[in-house]
Amino acid sequence: MERTNPSSMTASPAVSSFPDLPEAGGLCAIHQPNLFPRLTTLAKLFSADYWIVLDDVQFTRRDYQHRARLGALDESDRRQWLTVPTRLPHGRPTLIRDALIDDPDRARRKTAGMLRQHYGASPYWPALARVLVPVLDAFNTGRTAAVAAASTRVLLDLLGWQGQILTSSDLSSRPGRSQRLADLCAVTGARAYVCGTGGMTYLDRAPFAAKGIAVVPFQPPTTNIWSSSRRLSALSALAALGPQDVATCMQRLALDHGLLVAAA
Repeated sequence: MERTNPSSMTASPAVSSFPDLPEAGGLCAIHQPNLFPRLTTLAKLFSADYWIVLDDVQFTRRDYQHRARLGALDESDRRQWLTVPTRLPHGRPTLIRDALIDDPDRARRKTAGMLRQHYGASPYWPALARVLVPVLDAFNTGRTAAVAAASTRVLLDLLGWQGQILTSSDLSSRPGRSQRLADLCAVTGARAYVCGTGGMTYLDRAPFAAKGIAVVPFQPPTTNIWSSSRRLSALSALAALGPQDVATCMQRLALDHGLLVAAA
């Protein structure tokens, strides 16, 4: 499956014509753009054939849309938040796609400095530094979502993901939390929706069942590489183990969830 270039996070209202859609019958993951996402989030997206970037819902402060928790290489218990300072031009109702970076140049310098400070001593830093270039370039857009989406995309690319990225604001869907997710999956022709543990707490399966779409709970292990995966950015695992080992772990999980879908 050929990957599309994700649409700019500055895109606003839904376009009148659909973007290039993936082949029907794949696994769909829907997630807000997260800044250097946690390993569990990245693994969920990696297991899917396509990721729909949910950019037209309300921005939430104190969430992962503009910040990531970094773990120190030498002390796994020492952690620090990396935050992209963000202002909301429309106040609390501001959508994710409309959130603006407060002083993009300064935010870019701080981000680059913190990443090097935390992971520069890793033997895998040269590979990480190369893929981080597009993320730092995304600060030029002035949009927090552009940086967050780019940070996820480059990590998926680094791990060899072959899926496709779409953006919710480019697709048609109806109101209602679960109904909307089901509509977005249906637009892509998905056979199944990959849902994280948080989403399973509120998800109504009925709209999915009405469209013949299976709901597959995504539940990564909680030991070894996954022991801190719900708390730390995936960058910590990549810096400690390297892209190849992390990709192997991702592939095993993706295979497991692919088999679950086949049995659903």
